[in-house]
Amino acid sequence: MEKGTKEIIKRTIFCILGLFIAGIGVAVTKKGELGVSPISSVANVLSIKYSALTLGNWLIIWNCVLILGQIIILRKRFRLFQLLQIPMSFLFGYFTDFGMWLIAPIHVDTYFTRLVMVLLGIIIMGLGISISVIADLILNSGEAFVKAVADTTHKEFGNLKIGFDVSCMMLSVVLSLIFFDFRIVGTREGTVIAALLTGFVIRFFTKRIRVPLEKIIVGY
Repeated sequence: MEKGTKEIIKRTIFCILGLFIAGIGVAVTKKGELGVSPISSVANVLSIKYSALTLGNWLIIWNCVLILGQIIILRKRFRLFQLLQIPMSFLFGYFTDFGMWLIAPIHVDTYFTRLVMVLLGIIIMGLGISISVIADLILNSGEAFVKAVADTTHKEFGNLKIGFDVSCMMLSVVLSLIFFDFRIVGTREGTVIAALLTGFVIRFFTKRIRVPLEKIIVGY
């Protein structure tokens, strides 16, 4: 097997591992019932309103909507390999549902334990995202959508990412007000905490695990 093929296989394995860990993180955050990360907040509200589909199912749908958005924005500049986001989105949704099943027996009765679950979920999710970033195989649909907008408008990615997260939170709040008689459901302080802390957690883990993971992936 050629070195290039081995490297792609390793990147794929670490990418899937990162998705698995991130999915568990979303599930742990969800268990706290104080809101989930901004990018998952729309799917979270929809899963509460239309519970026939799981949170993982709605995450798959939401990610596919973002992929469709990329196709509309980029048009001919959208590359076929970016469609790999679709199977990755399905895996992420399945992993999130698995995480929900895994932690179902855990009882969260007090506000303190709910807050702990949110913080723990953010840490786990940040670790998973950092592994996926280091794997450098393909962007998740949220970041890929922001990149598509940035490439088209020639705006700074970081600023657009902040705007995207805020827009997701606002959309989730609007949907909640519509679905639940002008009550905010599914988007709470946990969503704001995730928006503020996830980036720091990702940078923390990436700084510490990049070198050893890249040594495994590249084999030097």
